[in-house]
Amino acid sequence: MRDTSPPGARRPVLDWRIRFAVLCLIWGFSFLLIKVGTHGYAPLQVTLGRMVFGTAVLGAVLLVRRERLPKGVRTWGHLTVAAFLLNALPFTLFAYAELTISSTLAGICNATTPLWGMVLSLAALSDDRPTRRRVAGLGVGFAGVLVVLGAWEGFSGQDPAGTAMALVASASYAVGWVYVRRTLSGAGGSNVAMAGSQLLLGTAQLALVTPLATSFPSSFPVGPLLAVVALGALGTGVAFLIQYGLVAEVGPTTATLVTYFIPVIATAAGVVLLGEHLSWNTPVGALIVLAGAALTQSRPRRPRP
Repeated sequence: MRDTSPPGARRPVLDWRIRFAVLCLIWGFSFLLIKVGTHGYAPLQVTLGRMVFGTAVLGAVLLVRRERLPKGVRTWGHLTVAAFLLNALPFTLFAYAELTISSTLAGICNATTPLWGMVLSLAALSDDRPTRRRVAGLGVGFAGVLVVLGAWEGFSGQDPAGTAMALVASASYAVGWVYVRRTLSGAGGSNVAMAGSQLLLGTAQLALVTPLATSFPSSFPVGPLLAVVALGALGTGVAFLIQYGLVAEVGPTTATLVTYFIPVIATAAGVVLLGEHLSWNTPVGALIVLAGAALTQSRPRRPRP
């Protein structure tokens, strides 16, 4: 690959492929960390802790770089909505979902985000025009979800409520990204400043709700606490920084390929480290979901001049 960076630009210390692999591992293990965190704390507390530590990481980066937060009431209003759709709501739903479903299933449900994006495009809520191939990918993807859940056996004992929450969380990501593209694409400010502001607002939202919905922990078990710290500092803070760096260096198309590795890593981590049961239909269905998601992301080839 030819280096297209401008003269004098500061090159990253690590090759983008290494950073890509690290991002896959961080986000893949996030579902395991959520599961461990809920063993000691309420789901809302896990999510609030995740947001606090993630905001702290991005806040520290902003201080070091001496970057300012975005200005304008309108921008902060859109960031408030984005924080709810992309952080507060999906993070909380995944935490509640993993009370009754495995981290493996949660990671696979996360891979349905491109499918929900396709649903939005069919509903004319997205700027992307659906093609036959992408519509076919939608059908293939959701067929894969039915295989994962073992629909022919009454969903193989999976908890319907927990599964529904994980799927709604994935749909919230799709809605949130469409909203961000439409309202914040020209807002100005660096990606880190926008992300840090978004996490700050999401933290404020959860800080208002969590004390009303949960009681203060009577103890602070170390294992779940460390899981929450890692989930926030790595899975939210550091992961955001790596993602933005990848998008800037190799483009959004390559950077978003991380979506297809997350369920693989989440499944391996859940089975090996948590001893979660894995039946044949789970990996087979996951592969079908990923194939469908890949089709929904495909674009028609431009004719050569």
